[in-house]
Amino acid sequence: MYDHDVNALDGSPAGLHELEGRATLVVNVASQCGLTPQYEGLERLQQTYAERGFTVAGFPCNQFLGQEPGTAAEIQTFCSTTYGVSFPMFEKVEVNGEDRHPLYAELTQTADAEGHDGDIRWNFEKFLIGPDGTVRARFAPQTEPEDPQVTAAIEAALP
Repeated sequence: MYDHDVNALDGSPAGLHELEGRATLVVNVASQCGLTPQYEGLERLQQTYAERGFTVAGFPCNQFLGQEPGTAAEIQTFCSTTYGVSFPMFEKVEVNGEDRHPLYAELTQTADAEGHDGDIRWNFEKFLIGPDGTVRARFAPQTEPEDPQVTAAIEAALP
């Protein structure tokens, strides 16, 4: 996971290697989705577990009914003022199709508990990455960030 080139939301280079050694919940996010309120739970996870070696990593994506149309500045403002997001946000990426970001090409090889692998189904699909960079779990978009399955997996993955 740490070998993929990414940029921060503001466009500056931001290597995933900065997350190495931490448990990381990678989430494709969107500002105008029915699931957007999940930002609240994601931020609570960040606040709860950050000091124990955890972070959320948000990747905006506009591939699902155009629900993330904003510029980087608009996304940043929305996330910080509406939900107080303190976790790292990365550049807008494509998670499916020919232009799928290489990180998501790797992540989507992992199946969730129901056996779904392959394409991302919707905004807010979640992947838990262990401190060693391996995918530990995949969670469906409708799974709330603070669902007991998610928090148990995070606690088991903490360094």
